[in-house]
Amino acid sequence: MSRVILLAGFGLALAACGSKPAVNEKNASVEQVSEKVREASNEQGFIRPGKWQSTVTIDQMEMPGMPPEVASQMKKMVAERHTTNSCLTPEEAKQPKENFFSGNDQCRYEHFTMGNGKIDAEMRCEQGGSAQLMQMQGTYSPDSYRMHMTARGGPAGTAMTMQMSVEAKRVGECSDQES
Repeated sequence: MSRVILLAGFGLALAACGSKPAVNEKNASVEQVSEKVREASNEQGFIRPGKWQSTVTIDQMEMPGMPPEVASQMKKMVAERHTTNSCLTPEEAKQPKENFFSGNDQCRYEHFTMGNGKIDAEMRCEQGGSAQLMQMQGTYSPDSYRMHMTARGGPAGTAMTMQMSVEAKRVGECSDQES
């Protein structure tokens, strides 16, 4: 699940990629997609630096066979919205690190398409006997984005499904303490 939560940060990377067709990759590593997005960005960076506020909502979480007490905790978590603020420096906007796009060397994008204010991606990760498929669709502009993500899979023998939404917007400049 933590890998899916990290994808909320991934959406921020898409916030200001512009409206021109930018990236269309198939069977690509996280690093390859990160590099293509950097290449497609303009001189100021593909993200508008500043203070960003994002709200993550877990719309649905299912894990057949989970103990009742865990199911109860999951229901509470699904009902809550999680809002965070972050500061993105001009340097980070110009050259984001690969981990900004989430995943690791055990993950590959089945496809990653970004352009004209839309994104569509599917990532498969396999690690330690666990396999997960993540699908992401959304829209973006220089100062905001909306993303819907679905993750399926988990450790061998489980069938977890989680759907979440992320909404983010640039809310101003970073203070000296945040930079």
